[in-house]
Amino acid sequence: MKPAAPVTRMRAKPLFFAGCLRPDCAGDLQANVLEKRRCPSTLIPVAVAVHDITTSRSAPPPIGAPQGARRPKLLFLVTEDWYFWSHRLPVARAARAVGFAVVVATRVRAHGDRIRKEGFALRPLAWHRRGDGLLGAGRAIAEIAQLYRAERPDLVHHVALKPVLFGGIARRLGFAGSPDAPAVTDSIMGLGSGFSSTSFAARLRRPALGIGLRLAAGRHRGWVVVQNPEDRAALVRLGIEPERITMIRGSGVDLSRFLPIPDPRTATVTVALVSRMLREKGVLDAVAAIRLLQSRGVPVKLLLAGPTDLDNRGSLTTDCLSALAAEPAVDWLGPVADVREVWRRAAIAVLPSTYGEGVPKALLEAAACARPIVATDVPGCREVVRAGETGILVAPRDVEGLAAAIAALAADPARRSAMGRAGRALIEAEFREDIVVRETLAVYCAALQERAARR
Repeated sequence: MKPAAPVTRMRAKPLFFAGCLRPDCAGDLQANVLEKRRCPSTLIPVAVAVHDITTSRSAPPPIGAPQGARRPKLLFLVTEDWYFWSHRLPVARAARAVGFAVVVATRVRAHGDRIRKEGFALRPLAWHRRGDGLLGAGRAIAEIAQLYRAERPDLVHHVALKPVLFGGIARRLGFAGSPDAPAVTDSIMGLGSGFSSTSFAARLRRPALGIGLRLAAGRHRGWVVVQNPEDRAALVRLGIEPERITMIRGSGVDLSRFLPIPDPRTATVTVALVSRMLREKGVLDAVAAIRLLQSRGVPVKLLLAGPTDLDNRGSLTTDCLSALAAEPAVDWLGPVADVREVWRRAAIAVLPSTYGEGVPKALLEAAACARPIVATDVPGCREVVRAGETGILVAPRDVEGLAAAIAALAADPARRSAMGRAGRALIEAEFREDIVVRETLAVYCAALQERAARR
């Protein structure tokens, strides 16, 4: 077997776009296939600072664009509106600012009004992340194909595994080899429990998932974006061409909003787990570790911050979480509007995940707030936790090891502070929001160029 090709990375240069959206605007593309691409002339030229385009509510006037020029249309296909809002909003704002008309197709629940107020066109979908069944999946794919035909986007961005699978099939059905088929960017935001779970049912589903990914993402022009090297290697093993895979780590952090927060330095050290309340995120392992430390007289308590997720089979119920919160050392906060309030209370971040993570946004935000992290030694977590430097890595499902790591940091405020500073420095250097924006726009440009070459 040939070794996997090296991971394609794009590194950042100063925070400025000038002229057309070109790969050379997106950073140093040395040893990157995007280096040879040119931006299609259909994009409207603009000149705008990255900080401005990730917060702007309206596109700046195009510079040098002909009157009446058609703006290229970018369509995001995302399962849930909350996920678009929390993970894709800065990229969508930036895309609008460099000349795209932005459409968001998603299941609308709590964030529809916010998306509309941003000025994006919103197209509600009736699908769910799980539980569609065979007939429901067929209906969802047909609905997406009809949407694609009606919208006729220049570029579609499929965000996460289900949109990649369903959107890829819908694109084939909607355009059937037509030169008008949209360019594609497929973002794998972690391979999820479908590839990481060791359950019998997951092992049965895995071959079908692999076939689906090859069909959806492996036979059209476009780019596949992963967040960590392990996911890239897994896709190569599934048959995705390695030269079409690029790595953009995480969804970025707004460093003007997430600032370092001093360690609380309280007698009882608070540990926080910020995530959806899923078994695979290690919620029960975190509770078990705190119980163990309490039994040994270690003064620690646990904050659980995040919602249940009834679309996920691994979600804990409200009753279960309420029972856990009845314990003296555990508190469940439910959904938290501003996670910075959690880090004002908690000195240590924990994520004992056994899940197929991409790069957990919760860990990026914790590190940006200068919190040391205890996490499992799994793909995604390893991108943020540099063992012994920004935090401590433990084996998955090792409650004793998890408890020992928490106890070590709880007893050593100086070490917590040093790891927090190192974590903040890592975010500043490698995980800033503008880096993710720049790298994503470069991928869009390359995908559009390939589409232009086919027409």
